[in-house]
Amino acid sequence: MNKFNVKLHVLAPLTALVVLLMWFVPASFFGIDGLTVVQQRTIAIFCYAALMWMFEIIPAWATSVTTIVFLLLAVSNKGLTSPDMGALVNFRELMASFADPIIMLFLGGFVLAIAASKVGLDVVLARVMLKPFGTNPKWVLLGFLTLISVMSMFMSNTATAAMMLAFLAPVLRTLPADGGGRVSLAMAIPIAANIGGLGTPIGTPPNAIAIGQLASLDINIGFGAWMIRMVPVVIIMILFSWWLLMFLFPFKAKDVKIVIEPDEHHEIGWEFWVVTVTFIATILLWMTGELTHLNSNVVALIPFAVFALVGIFKRDDFAKIDWHVLWMVAGGFAIGTALNKTGLAAALVEAIPFGSWSALAVLIIAGLLGWLLSNFIANSSAANLLVPILAVVGTAMSEQLAAFGGVTTLLVCVAASTSFAMLLPISTPPNAIACSTGLIQTNDMTKVGLIVGLIGIAIAYGVILLFPF
Repeated sequence: MNKFNVKLHVLAPLTALVVLLMWFVPASFFGIDGLTVVQQRTIAIFCYAALMWMFEIIPAWATSVTTIVFLLLAVSNKGLTSPDMGALVNFRELMASFADPIIMLFLGGFVLAIAASKVGLDVVLARVMLKPFGTNPKWVLLGFLTLISVMSMFMSNTATAAMMLAFLAPVLRTLPADGGGRVSLAMAIPIAANIGGLGTPIGTPPNAIAIGQLASLDINIGFGAWMIRMVPVVIIMILFSWWLLMFLFPFKAKDVKIVIEPDEHHEIGWEFWVVTVTFIATILLWMTGELTHLNSNVVALIPFAVFALVGIFKRDDFAKIDWHVLWMVAGGFAIGTALNKTGLAAALVEAIPFGSWSALAVLIIAGLLGWLLSNFIANSSAANLLVPILAVVGTAMSEQLAAFGGVTTLLVCVAASTSFAMLLPISTPPNAIACSTGLIQTNDMTKVGLIVGLIGIAIAYGVILLFPF
């Protein structure tokens, strides 16, 4: 039986069976007090989306679109619902998933990459940024991982991943089409972008959420104190990921060299300089968001406006945008909205009896829960759900947690765990951006995400426990 038949005759019926079971089973089955009808429907639709994405029974974007429609019908205030079913989700919020600010950042990133390719800037960028790493594919891969992780420490991981698209294409063109090296380079985008954000307090929202919650408890963590502990975690995980990618997706031949030749098809004219200046300005604005107070999603639309104004981005260029990736990501946002607005996410967290567990169990389960939640909702949302509750739990268990570093260790470990969530294309925006290359299969991403995620959590916990704040 081939792969298509397995999906059609085995996985599709299995998915349908699980979804129907979740939909119709008595609410008491879930063990959550006060579970409402819309919350149970959300669980069923969540199972549908997760299984369809993992098994790839239909394209990922098709799963997202159908998920949003199911949510609109089953849990929105304009669907087949009534007020007595529980907290309904405003239908506008679900539809807004198609135009979420992160979607706009994706759009801006795609436009930036398209414009860079049109004028030859992508080749120039690739030659300059990867030159220090030579021509050996394995060192170029390490260089790619290093560049992305360092940039993600100081700017949005989504913005970093979007920018990397601009010079990934020239590198891929130098490799055999059937070699694993192309997959390794594409996979390096989400791995490095997600892990790199752990390195600084401003690298990713969960870091700031944990630090802010600790500050409210009169526990202050400085920028340097955070980096001293977290940058080594990033370094260890980047090196591990480098080895893992070369092991799972090796380059086809040892004598392959990545040599990016100058692009002779593009003249250095006014269009090149407009794109170059705009590209540099966009990166600077992304990196200085704390000073300018400009949101990275807003900044991403600046190049779109500039290129449209001067005629560099034309009507025909819209066909080059990976619209299927945008719709795929929208499904993830819709699931997150439903989990939060129906109260299901909070109910799930509150149903966990943290207070009856040992300090070590709380540490481990809290981190795994943060990691698991962040694979399906924004890591900032997962942190916002967990951190306040765990701050109360950690304070109440201060004596038991003292041997592990107290409530500080608990909250920092949870924040760190969310940075390793990368199981699915919808888990993080960098994952989706990497999938836009068309080189990555969902099962490959899940395999790598599972290994890197669990190893990363173990390394982060080890460093934090050995060198507590």
